[in-house]
Amino acid sequence: MRIALLISGEGTTMETIIKATQNDTLKNVNPVLVIASKENASGLIKAKNLGISEKNILVINPKNFKTGEEFGEKIIKECKERNVDFIGQYGWLVKTPENVCETFKERIINQHPGPLDNGRPDFGGAGMYGKRVHEARLEFVRRTNHDFWTEATSHRVTSKFDEGTILKIKRVPIFPGDTAEILQARMLPIEHEIQIEILKDFSEGKEKEFYRDLSLIRKEEENILEESKELAKKMYPNG
Repeated sequence: MRIALLISGEGTTMETIIKATQNDTLKNVNPVLVIASKENASGLIKAKNLGISEKNILVINPKNFKTGEEFGEKIIKECKERNVDFIGQYGWLVKTPENVCETFKERIINQHPGPLDNGRPDFGGAGMYGKRVHEARLEFVRRTNHDFWTEATSHRVTSKFDEGTILKIKRVPIFPGDTAEILQARMLPIEHEIQIEILKDFSEGKEKEFYRDLSLIRKEEENILEESKELAKKMYPNG
């Protein structure tokens, strides 16, 4: 499976995945392209140090294109030139153009650091990334006083933020005194684990979709969810 890894920042998950392909944890996965959405993404240096050739480490900044479609066409072109058949988004903070989603339909996934619930209120959506997700979850749990856990998530990508079908989750406990920073540090290794597992599943044709029997958010708690998300955005303006 020839994969492109899309990043916007430090690229810690990308680093873990590339190392897993090099130590045979991921035997049937070949990272052939790394794309960053901005020039100062420190993950670019990690990719080079891990042995990815410079010609396969690119910056494709959406700000340099007139339309989202043109942005997507550039991504598709670079992927096709390297025979990419799978895309993973790991800390990719920009909206993926619809033409990319269609070209790699059901073969493009995203890493999300909190609980999602397809088609129902959850901890995803525009602006929900990084410590914002962790703070929103913590605030929601404090105010509702139940479900003292959060989740690392892998899901399919669509043209709308975090709305693709969930593929795999792993729960992580929330403890008294947790902050967004503490929870983020506890979550990150679990996020790495789940992304490696889902790549292994896809490479072996064993991927499955996950659906919740019950809504993640109770109807009477939907306002609390939105208030928690807005608070988190204000507390962490940079995510």
